[in-house]
Amino acid sequence: MNDVKHSAHTLPDPHRPKKKRGVWGWIAISALLVVISIAASLEWMLHRAEPILRGRIIETLSTRFESRVDLDALHVSVLKGLEVSGEGLRIFPPDDVVEAGANAPLIALKHFAFHANVMGLFQKPMHVGTVKVVGMTISVPPREMRQQAPKRDRHLGKIKIVVDQIDCDDSKLIIGTIKPDKDPKEFDLTHIVMHNIGPNDPWRYDATIVNAIPTGDIHAVGTFGPWVNESPGDSNVTGKYTFDHADLNTIKGIAGILSSTGDFTGQLNRIVVDGTTETPDFSLDTANHPLPLHTRFHAIVDGTSGDTYLQPVEAKLQNSEFTCKGAIVNIKGKGHQINLDVDVPDGRIQDFLELAVKQQPPIMTGRLNMKTKLSIHPGKESVTRKLGLNGKFTLRSIHFVNPEWQDKVDMLSLRARGEAKQARPGAEDVNSRMVGQFGMGVGKLHFSRLAYALPGADVDLTGVYSLDGNELDFSGKVRTKAALSNMVATWWKSWLLKPVDPFFRKNGAGAEIPIKISGSKGAPKFGLDLKHKDKDKQGD
Repeated sequence: MNDVKHSAHTLPDPHRPKKKRGVWGWIAISALLVVISIAASLEWMLHRAEPILRGRIIETLSTRFESRVDLDALHVSVLKGLEVSGEGLRIFPPDDVVEAGANAPLIALKHFAFHANVMGLFQKPMHVGTVKVVGMTISVPPREMRQQAPKRDRHLGKIKIVVDQIDCDDSKLIIGTIKPDKDPKEFDLTHIVMHNIGPNDPWRYDATIVNAIPTGDIHAVGTFGPWVNESPGDSNVTGKYTFDHADLNTIKGIAGILSSTGDFTGQLNRIVVDGTTETPDFSLDTANHPLPLHTRFHAIVDGTSGDTYLQPVEAKLQNSEFTCKGAIVNIKGKGHQINLDVDVPDGRIQDFLELAVKQQPPIMTGRLNMKTKLSIHPGKESVTRKLGLNGKFTLRSIHFVNPEWQDKVDMLSLRARGEAKQARPGAEDVNSRMVGQFGMGVGKLHFSRLAYALPGADVDLTGVYSLDGNELDFSGKVRTKAALSNMVATWWKSWLLKPVDPFFRKNGAGAEIPIKISGSKGAPKFGLDLKHKDKDKQGD
């Protein structure tokens, strides 16, 4: 009975008012529910992070480049934020260009990686600071192929990832060509950083470009783009470059350390470059005499053919100024053929002889006017063996450095004027002039015409002079004002030669004497060429 009373006493009174839950309790419960919801959503998003990011990457790139995008592998880690890496990313040209024959990916990445905040999974577009890339290859289809492609509309998605910066190592730019005799134009980039990556504005870049020949790295900064989807080769590019400590010894046959600075502008298909070069110790292997060489150039790099046009190059070799115009032509499978027109308006012959000829000091001094076509063929031979010249020149104020040579010239002039008694070593130097037509190949200068004029005489020669100075072989004629008998100092020799004067008097000259110059740089030999005279008689 007591138990019943006790139970009745402990039952809650249904009519008593319930105690109200506090405000903070409801807030705590709500916060807990929110946390649980966010945690559940986050867990779901992290579980779905890889397919979500794969979809965003592919849709963003496909929309930006209006083309198909393939991605071989994608890896996502959330241990330290959102870490993403991938391999085998390929962006193809637009479908119409692919149908026209451009099968290679427009852009291919071997590996890429970036880091982002986990909350970026909930943001559209997702923001990424820096993307690290290794092994990027950009292959620009030939312009002709792009022009032939029919225009097609493509369904576009949305830009779901925004990137501030791309940092690339070991990249390559290839500008394609459909010309059968040309190789694609290739640029190797050891490192390039691109800033302000966006669809409509130019990207800022800082790049290191590998230059194979001559060996060295070119550092360039500038802007690129906007990227032209329909014709990537027409995308704009500007910049300034520096090229320091380029080793010319990597080009067989020449030597020196070159540095260059300049700027460039244009499109990938056609880049205009203006710059200067300094080579304080430029030399050729035929002489190995370093001379300072300075150039200022205006060049056009044609990405559609791989050819470079020099328009013009203003150069100064030691104290001689000259200009060059021409082209560096890409020959498929062989390399480059250099074809230049060279103009030396008023140079010093000794500068060019010192550069090209081993003999020191140079054989002569004087003022040089020359126009010549210069060619260097592709191949592994020394540049001086591949070098070809074909032109004409005029030399003024000639002075032979070798006293014996100069004495022979001075005495020849005196004898030719009939002043044989004054023809002694140490005679006053005469003012002489030389005009010639020449060709050069395989280390030798071939003169098809060499006219040497000095007071009282005209010398016409043809022959060969080797750049090493070991071969000297000329033949021709000397036409003098005086008769042969007046060219000797003693009376009895003059009297003995009187009867033969008529045989040498020819074409209005007092005497026409066949001569031959042979020997080498150190021991030239001058003499009569009677065989040459016999040939003239046979011709008559």
